[in-house]
Amino acid sequence: MKKFCFSPLFLLTLLFPTYIFSQHEVKGNLQDKESAPVAFANVVLFETDSVTVYRGAVSNEEGEFVFENIAPNDYVLAVSFIGFERYVTRVNVTENTTIPTLILNEDAGELGEVTINGRNPTVTKTIDRMVFNVENTTLSTGSTYELLKRTPGVIESQGQLLVKNRPATVYINDRRVYLTQQELQQLLEGFSGANIKSVEVITNPPAKYDAEGGAILNIKTSKNISVGYKGSLNASNTVAVVPKYLLGTSQYYKNDWVNVFASYNFNSRFDYKNDEGFIEFYEPGGGVDSRWFNDFEKDSRRISHNLNTIIDFTLSERSSLSLSANLQLTPKSDSDIRGLTQIYNPQGQLDSLFTTRSDLRNEQDNILLSATYTTEVGENGGSLSAVANYLKYDDEQLQDLLTRYSSPGGDLLNRNSFSTISGQNTDIYTGKIDYSTPVAGSSLETGVKYSGIRSQSGMDFFDTNAGGGFVEEFSDHFDYDEDIYAAYLSWSKEWDAWSIKGGLRGEYTDVTGNSISMGLVNTQEYFELFPTFYLMHSPGEDHSFGLDYSRRIGRPRFQSLNPYRYFINENNFQEGNPNLRPSIANRINFNYTYKNKLSFDLYWDKADNAMATLPFQDNENRQLRSVYANMDFSEQFSLDIMYYDYVTEWWYLYAYASMFYMQNDFVALESGNQVVTNDIYTAYIQAQNFLTLSKDGTFSAEVTGSFLPGYIEGSYNFDEPQTILSVGLRKSFLNDRLVATINVDDIFNGQNIPLVSNYLNQNNSYFVREGETRRVRFGVIYKFGNFKLRDNSRAIEAEEGKRLGSN
Repeated sequence: MKKFCFSPLFLLTLLFPTYIFSQHEVKGNLQDKESAPVAFANVVLFETDSVTVYRGAVSNEEGEFVFENIAPNDYVLAVSFIGFERYVTRVNVTENTTIPTLILNEDAGELGEVTINGRNPTVTKTIDRMVFNVENTTLSTGSTYELLKRTPGVIESQGQLLVKNRPATVYINDRRVYLTQQELQQLLEGFSGANIKSVEVITNPPAKYDAEGGAILNIKTSKNISVGYKGSLNASNTVAVVPKYLLGTSQYYKNDWVNVFASYNFNSRFDYKNDEGFIEFYEPGGGVDSRWFNDFEKDSRRISHNLNTIIDFTLSERSSLSLSANLQLTPKSDSDIRGLTQIYNPQGQLDSLFTTRSDLRNEQDNILLSATYTTEVGENGGSLSAVANYLKYDDEQLQDLLTRYSSPGGDLLNRNSFSTISGQNTDIYTGKIDYSTPVAGSSLETGVKYSGIRSQSGMDFFDTNAGGGFVEEFSDHFDYDEDIYAAYLSWSKEWDAWSIKGGLRGEYTDVTGNSISMGLVNTQEYFELFPTFYLMHSPGEDHSFGLDYSRRIGRPRFQSLNPYRYFINENNFQEGNPNLRPSIANRINFNYTYKNKLSFDLYWDKADNAMATLPFQDNENRQLRSVYANMDFSEQFSLDIMYYDYVTEWWYLYAYASMFYMQNDFVALESGNQVVTNDIYTAYIQAQNFLTLSKDGTFSAEVTGSFLPGYIEGSYNFDEPQTILSVGLRKSFLNDRLVATINVDDIFNGQNIPLVSNYLNQNNSYFVREGETRRVRFGVIYKFGNFKLRDNSRAIEAEEGKRLGSN
């Protein structure tokens, strides 16, 4: 391919604004009586003696609001937010104006005789996202992962968090989480929800975010507002088939020029899994050759340490510097696997059987260093930020596998054994610059970014059956280099009852994947443009209409490109595909919201070359392999209905219903390369109830139920309905210094259901009979010091690192 000459400086020159207009600006800050910021409040400017809205705004997470391009005049400013009394004051604008901090009083009258200290979750919508506000709510003492599972519009399926039925990318404070799917869950299960202010559900991410991935779940952590020291100790015990423990502490100190935060979590987990598998192998003429029934058990023991430190320096009134480090050390992640496979002939008679014992030994280290500099530019609210990250990821794995073949009577027929040594070492370097400024009554954002990835991985295969040694045929070493240059421009404007936002992001990608042992080289160079567009119209307080569009890309992850194999037994394995190509998706969503409590979404997306893990059975050699592959496309249409409001003063209800059609078209590699269509009409229904059970608000409950009658993933179909019911209780003591929780998840064990792949000459399935989704968790948090301070704790993530994980 001809080399494409690309310069990020050239694109920055095209996108960076060369003009700035001065104008009158009105800004201020909202706080409650405890000096805590009041976020997402409605702030409205009226011309004096007029009932017509002149300008409207919403306070951000720090309680700040800004009006731009305000003509000189006398105005009335009104602030309203649920749980607070309405605030009204006069403002005279003759120049740029900063209003003194406005203190809002809680509205006890709204709650009648019930006084609630902790608020229930609320949902608000902006032009490009939905915001789930959870700070100081019934969810805040659970884990961050449990909080994400209960976020409106989120479905958990087979350990994945889905938005609009697609895997979501998790961000923390606008930075992507770098861990694998399993590590992400374990990290967020150890990160207290008390540190979380809100979760943003961004269905079509704007140009500021990387073009890679689907919808985004952006976790916003709390911010500090005053000097002092606070700390906490937390512990939890989860009772399922086997126990799990978590111990942690957070320490925080702030003065006028420095903020210091440090947290440490120790996680000891013992997980048990038991599933049943079925494979029906066929003869070339189409008749049944044999039927295999598998019983699989896996015991996993994991010990991990997570240390997160952040130091924020206030360099001046306009500038700040943040230095961060995150260490995730996993010295032990071991699994013992036991399998029994019974082989029956076409007449249903037991022909033979084999047992498998496999030991997996893993050690993983993740180190991330980050530096962020921010400063205000000019006098009209412009800002500039620069971020640099370095990520080091090491993963070493040993596997020993022994298989014994026996007759129905128990006589040993044969045995086979082998071992593998595999590892991955990855370095990621990223740097980006973002600039934003108001321009002629609108807002402009632009920026550039570079990311470089260097990864080396491989597997050595050893035949240990009869003293054999290294087997080159089954071994491989894989080198992966990736460079991405990106630049974006985004513009937004509000006027009268309209809001508009548009953006364009350009990304040039240069990738080389080299399978040294197999002699396979995958080189990809391409430049793609990713437009985004949002339009919102609010003709009155009760109605809001929205339309948005985005174009996105999905790049293969490192493990999915590496052709080495992970064996469940010698006849069942998973392998990578160095020939994977990126996928391109287009998404359109139309929304109507009534009174900010009833919402309708009409949604469509189509991803060409969508990536999936597809199982293929080799009927001749009696093998089942799961392959990372590009499907022809994946498409869906959906109608979503959401309701979120207080049923009574003590009962907040969130209800969600999604009716959708999904279609996956893929090439059947073991069926003459025919194109197969797997589709379904189905629905997802969820109801979350947040209940305040005491007048002082110290005792609360949450009841969540969901129902999914059917679903598809790649070539798999969910063979039974999925029904989940969970209950949680929270009680605080000692003026909220001590908080105790108990949560019972998946009470009826309805989350584990059979998955079946059945088409042409393929028929296989698996059913997780015991996956530990039904569990009881006891938790306690004790706060000390000036524990009512807001926390500025943040998890720090490198944006490209998520692709270290497998699909």
